[in-house]
Amino acid sequence: MPGLLIIAVLLTMNLITVGLFGETEFWFALIKIIAIIALIATGILLVVVGFKTPVGKASLGNLLNYGGLFPKGLKGFLLSFQMVTFGFIGIELIGVTASETENPKKVIPKAINEIPTRVIIFYVGSLLALMSIYPWKNISASQSPFVQVFENIGITAAAGIINFVVLTAAASACNSSLFSTGRMLFSLNYKNNSSFSKWLSKLSRRQVPANGIVFSAIVITFAVIANFVIPNTALFSFISSVATTCFLFIWGMIIVAHLKFKKQQKLQKKNNKSKFKMPLFPWGDYLVLAFLIFVAVIMCLDKTTLAALIASIVWLGLLFSIKSAARRME
Repeated sequence: MPGLLIIAVLLTMNLITVGLFGETEFWFALIKIIAIIALIATGILLVVVGFKTPVGKASLGNLLNYGGLFPKGLKGFLLSFQMVTFGFIGIELIGVTASETENPKKVIPKAINEIPTRVIIFYVGSLLALMSIYPWKNISASQSPFVQVFENIGITAAAGIINFVVLTAAASACNSSLFSTGRMLFSLNYKNNSSFSKWLSKLSRRQVPANGIVFSAIVITFAVIANFVIPNTALFSFISSVATTCFLFIWGMIIVAHLKFKKQQKLQKKNNKSKFKMPLFPWGDYLVLAFLIFVAVIMCLDKTTLAALIASIVWLGLLFSIKSAARRME
């Protein structure tokens, strides 16, 4: 019920105006940033004082004392690429927002350039803080490591706060998904002749792709129902692997589209005066494609991710067949 209620609230806000989406994301992001900075600061403090935990004490030695950097061997490290890649889903949202940004030439490059710094601080920094306080081998996969660490060192109030932050982070991801998929459904169906395409590409009086957003919310609702029917970590692992595979395809298509765009520019002899060019073009594009293929190959090493990979390929093939059949009918 809370999941359905959150979807309903987020859907309503996205239908009102795009400005409300931006305002909501600002506060969601602020909550996460403050919480993670507080976590990192707490981790540094506990390491400095050598705080005693139920399994030892907070120390930088916890990063290396339990099997080193690769305690499960190289295979364990490689298998983590699927979940890490899943964590980056949504990064393409920066490009989607360009059309509704007041000053895209200034804001979009700035946002892209800040991504590496934010990843290092908020992802790597928080993980280092967690594992310095509590050894990785004592962290359970059945609950949030943030909550578990704070509960086990006796800071129960902090654990409750972290739970709140986790919920706002999930709501933020859902909010961004509604925004992005609604816009993508609108643009992909714009000027198509089928009745369903015309319905998806219709703007509301507030110039919002309302029907695309509603359709996206309906699809997300199925995830809530699935989690209620099959509430276990195996389902999450499968769904996250499916999402990873789909986004490997999406990111790959973005790179292919960029290569094609640059080729057409060259054939038309257009002078590209963009101040924000793709670094190391075209080799940077090929390197990204190689990495995406590498992640797909890694997913073949585990039964759950392999099943998700196959399911995703079948799903993409089905979508392509339906699209081809629809075009023939037109």
